[in-house]
Amino acid sequence: MYISRMKEIITYCANRAGKLEKLPSGFWHHHDIRNNFYDASYLFAAALDHSIALEVDREHAKREAEQVMLQVLRLQDRHNESDTYGHWPLRLEPSPAEAKVNPLPAELMGLLMVYFYKRYKQELSAELRAEFEAAFETLRNSSFYRVPLHYYHHHEAKYTAAKIIYGTIFNDSGLLKDGAESLEATLERIKKVGMTEYGCLPWFWHWVQAFTSAYEIAEDEQLRSKLKEMLDFLWDTRAVFYWKGAWVGAHSRGLPHDLPSDGNVLFDYVQFGDFSFPADVPRVEYAGFLYAEAPVYAIAKVNERTYPHEVKQLVPAKPEASNYEVLHSYVYMDKSFTAGGMWERAVEFDNEQHRWSITLPASGDGLANRVYFFHPGVHFGGVESNDWRHQSNIEQIVMHKGAVLALYPIADNEADHIIGCLPKGTWLFEEKAMYGQCGDVYIAVHLQQSYTAEERSVAWRIVSQGSSNGAAVEAISLEEAAKQGIANLEQFADAQRQKPAVFAGGHGAEYRTLANDRLELRLNEEMNQFHSIVNEQEVSFEAYRVNV
Repeated sequence: MYISRMKEIITYCANRAGKLEKLPSGFWHHHDIRNNFYDASYLFAAALDHSIALEVDREHAKREAEQVMLQVLRLQDRHNESDTYGHWPLRLEPSPAEAKVNPLPAELMGLLMVYFYKRYKQELSAELRAEFEAAFETLRNSSFYRVPLHYYHHHEAKYTAAKIIYGTIFNDSGLLKDGAESLEATLERIKKVGMTEYGCLPWFWHWVQAFTSAYEIAEDEQLRSKLKEMLDFLWDTRAVFYWKGAWVGAHSRGLPHDLPSDGNVLFDYVQFGDFSFPADVPRVEYAGFLYAEAPVYAIAKVNERTYPHEVKQLVPAKPEASNYEVLHSYVYMDKSFTAGGMWERAVEFDNEQHRWSITLPASGDGLANRVYFFHPGVHFGGVESNDWRHQSNIEQIVMHKGAVLALYPIADNEADHIIGCLPKGTWLFEEKAMYGQCGDVYIAVHLQQSYTAEERSVAWRIVSQGSSNGAAVEAISLEEAAKQGIANLEQFADAQRQKPAVFAGGHGAEYRTLANDRLELRLNEEMNQFHSIVNEQEVSFEAYRVNV
């Protein structure tokens, strides 16, 4: 079945590319050179495969794809005395000839190019083959990948794969040995302490693409076995937080297509296949080409999961980004929703940590599938923007099963509001509360302050003013609610009205769930530290493990 799903991606991407209008430069895209290569790859592949329903003339499509690839390849800096030798520009404005060279395209695109070349070499024109070979020679000689392991993040993962790929195709035993040693060290590290890039989209998929490409290209069987071990680990890591097309729990980094809706889903679509092809596809890369079957035990974590299910995982903190040695990731999974996130607020690249949310199944249409609140921080685009990310460090939380209690003791010099996201659904809006039904889930939100609600294109935008604020959010399935005698949204709202959250200014908060669990945030006697308490017991991390 995965083959049919990959063909579905190729068909979608090829027909989308076939309808694109060329810019005066001869490219389809100027915002990211890589998208030109990805679209050309899909168009070329579909032109050769007569089982794919291509909506444009095949010969014309093949020529167009080759022409775009030629232009991409020829923008590589091949001046060996240059500081940017081997690299391409990323953004092509104001014009491709004037665009600033950037190291990012070579990291991943340069690896995928080798995979594409190996797969389609016999079908390429002699001119295009020569350009690919010149590009690979330049990449190999540039040594951009010769970076010592330190962070064990997606950049270094791609460098490791590059050593293996270029070492293989150029029969460079020294480079191949370096790559094998880097692979071994990386795998040993992440198995022992975990991956610092938790819930990190799309960068996790860069790991997957890089090492799948290396697995396809490597010839040494011992090395291929180690690469498969790496891929098995990655897919097992993904399976822990995979749920109905969504990546649940906290994200160390996320782009607009990650929040407030799960949009970067095509690799999951191919591997798990338990949701429909999305109507909105914001990111593709090589999801239609690269596949390595996840191990049986990883698939079992998804298909044989019993509900409710809890994840309690230790995550290594980035040494350059946090005062913590380790972070604690918590997710509660129900059949109908998940809840949870990261107990600690950590400073991540570009201030892109998404700390917690109630998550519904991926919508597939670009609409939000998450409920969450945050206090805006560095890089936030403003209340009127469509920015659903970039929180500040002003937030205290306690999480338990389907509920999250958050407190925002906002300082005088900080933004005096919090932002909330609610998925589309049926909502009852009251002065300091919201009660909704989204699919087969009821959701309640209690705020310390009043708020305004604006229906945006993808979600309801909540803005609540106040120098001290708080939010209690609880989700419950319709099935579970029915067991408590709740038959509709109004009855759910009535039950919630009887037990509003209690906020003590910015000094504490309390919320009692429908299951009668008591969540508290309590300030200590010295007034300098909050304690997260559930049912009179301070939250313990004893049960948290690296591998779950």
